[in-house]
Amino acid sequence: MALSKAASLRRHSFESSPLPHTPTPRRFTASAPLTGTMRVPGDKSISHRSLMLGALAVGKTTIRGLLEGEDVLATAAAMRAMGATIDRSEDGMWTVHGVGVGGLLQPGRALDMGNSGTSTRLLMGVVASHGITAAFTGDASLSRRPMGRVIDPLSQMGASFTASPGGTLPLMMQGSLPAVPITYRLPVASAQVKSAILLAGLNTPGITTVIEPVPTRDHSERMLRGFGATLDIEDIDGERHIRIHGDAELTPQDIVVPGDPSSAAFFIVAALLVPGSDLVIENVGLNPTRAGIVTVLRAMGGSIEELNPRTVGGEPVADLRVRHSALTGIEVDPALAPSMIDEFPVLFVAAAMAEGRTITSGLEELRVKESDRLAAMAAALAQAGARITETEDGLIIDGTGGEPLEGGGPITTHLDHRIAMSMAVAGLISAKGVEVDDTRPIATSFPTFEALLAERTL
Repeated sequence: MALSKAASLRRHSFESSPLPHTPTPRRFTASAPLTGTMRVPGDKSISHRSLMLGALAVGKTTIRGLLEGEDVLATAAAMRAMGATIDRSEDGMWTVHGVGVGGLLQPGRALDMGNSGTSTRLLMGVVASHGITAAFTGDASLSRRPMGRVIDPLSQMGASFTASPGGTLPLMMQGSLPAVPITYRLPVASAQVKSAILLAGLNTPGITTVIEPVPTRDHSERMLRGFGATLDIEDIDGERHIRIHGDAELTPQDIVVPGDPSSAAFFIVAALLVPGSDLVIENVGLNPTRAGIVTVLRAMGGSIEELNPRTVGGEPVADLRVRHSALTGIEVDPALAPSMIDEFPVLFVAAAMAEGRTITSGLEELRVKESDRLAAMAAALAQAGARITETEDGLIIDGTGGEPLEGGGPITTHLDHRIAMSMAVAGLISAKGVEVDDTRPIATSFPTFEALLAERTL
């Protein structure tokens, strides 16, 4: 299927032109109630995996609802560079003509991952069991993020790496053919590391096993099974043992991507905080390994009602009706962290407006995201007038009891899309507004965020 002219331009623009260097600041101000019905873009985690597994299947995979943010487009560009044919039709459906497990080609250039840590870590897993060499590059933010926790298990499987100091990008890796099956216990809960090992296991003879002491998002397991991989999951002494059988043959699929709960979280919190709001967010993925933010906000007193619950492509989905609520601070169970790790920045905003104290812990993972999200959010919310105490592994927030934050800025976002969107939400419930220093990074995961926010607050 040929690319449309618009899609061709979008593809060319992404693959050959970096973001402009000039920051795009914006002040977000007190909002009218959020009302009506809306949809958020497709789930980022599922979008990445759809493209990768489609490229590793033999035949034609179709994907509807794919998130067309820069992170996902980086994955598409990388799979094209390794031999897959990936196109977008005028109606927004994507098609992937895969090369089969073991069929990836040597890329003719470095794989530019932009700002996408997910693309980088998962694709390192894909390459690890193919006999090809690949160079990974990224933007300034991604190039500061450590890759050692993926390099370690993939090295045990036989892949070799030449990384920048500190185990960061730029990075060159040589896959191993055949790779060696391993049994690997995750030292830190990480869906990305788990997924990288499982993807490497697809083309590895024998059985590769990942042991999870704490369950993380299970999109990889669901989708691998959906594409026909043999996957065994067993609970032993409170740990999940995930075994993938190598030399897999994947079957192409027709995929419908649900709305991203991480993107929906910004509008859920905004509707809870802005007085008079009554908002329905349609088609939100509610995979239990991703729904921790809903659990916590309900525990704080948030009115979040599930309408029309259903299953789409093996994933639980519902429409969420969210109404303005008086929130109360709580101590967040650290066991919930893996199911909402990307949603903590906007949860901190909700906590800043709650009655009483919210305590979070067990969040060391947030220090190695696109930015150190604990330090960045502590500084940003303090600048906006919130009362924050930063600890080694979390934040303690004493809320205003519903009184508006003072506001301020410009807030330093550190090129982190979730910091920018979280502080945009903070601006909606502030006296003076909140200015973020750069809104460009929002396009990496939620390119329609500002437009949707404007529509819902008219």
